[in-house]
Amino acid sequence: MRKNALPFILLLFFQTLTLTAQDADSTNYPSIQVDGTLKNKYEYASETGNSRFSVRNSRIGVKGAINSFASYRAQLELSDNGDFKLLDLYGTLMPAEGLTLTLGQMGIPLFNSYITTPATMMFANRAFIGKYFLSTRDLGVMAKYKFLVGSLPVNLEGGLFNGNAINDPVWKNKLSYGGRIELGSMQGARVTAKMYNYPKDETKQFFIYGADFRYATSKWKVETELMKRESKSEAFSDLLSYYIQSAYYLPLNSRFFDRMIPALRWDAVDETFDQDGFDVNRLTAGLGFGFNRSGYNSILRFDYEWYMKNNDMTIFAENPEMDSSKFTVELVIAF
Repeated sequence: MRKNALPFILLLFFQTLTLTAQDADSTNYPSIQVDGTLKNKYEYASETGNSRFSVRNSRIGVKGAINSFASYRAQLELSDNGDFKLLDLYGTLMPAEGLTLTLGQMGIPLFNSYITTPATMMFANRAFIGKYFLSTRDLGVMAKYKFLVGSLPVNLEGGLFNGNAINDPVWKNKLSYGGRIELGSMQGARVTAKMYNYPKDETKQFFIYGADFRYATSKWKVETELMKRESKSEAFSDLLSYYIQSAYYLPLNSRFFDRMIPALRWDAVDETFDQDGFDVNRLTAGLGFGFNRSGYNSILRFDYEWYMKNNDMTIFAENPEMDSSKFTVELVIAF
């Protein structure tokens, strides 16, 4: 089979699943829901004068329930800067109220989905924490337990993983493990603390820990997070990073857009830990125009990033545009 034909076959498969969902019995089992994200953008790097168009993400997924105690999730990346990837591939059991057990390929209990998932990100580019610390997914098993302490929602997560990122079921004598505790909910105040131990090989061994806080209403939100990655070998440097970001949602009475979303973020990352402060600081200002029609939650976004560099960093060494100030126009279609 030709490799470039695979995405089209998968699209046909998901379409078949959608049609099959219409034949589900009155108990709604099995259930099928198809979702996707298309993220296209144009970037201009002011320091080099170069620009580019790209399809940053084109994801399609399916999820649903087999019965009252078993569910599933599968998600594919048709083009991640031109690469095809398998993302989420897992099944979940719910043996008791509030308790879930998940086995397969999934997100590790370290990163907030709203700074790594294309459909929910506040800006065109991820915060440094969500981009340079570690892969956001792995193969493994994870348990979650949600309960109330009085009126306070509590969520406990813990997992055991291969520790070799995605799509690579290697044999290991040292597995990765991590956990997170979350207090509160996505509306109102929420705080989390998390840790992750990642012994990939003799040279790439990290211990990562951090905490975050967010407060959200129906019209605005503010989020901040601090994370430290400690390297257990001399092959990699330690990393320290934080961000604070906020957005306000203004309703629009327009035939095109439902809301206008001004947003602001400050984030920084450090690997030298000298007297100059953080090696790289970045201020991002954004203005988005959202439109929601019949299940499509989408946004046209304009961002500008100002990079302020005290020291050169290895994570930006791939090309001079990586730490150049940038103007970005992005269209995200999510369903």
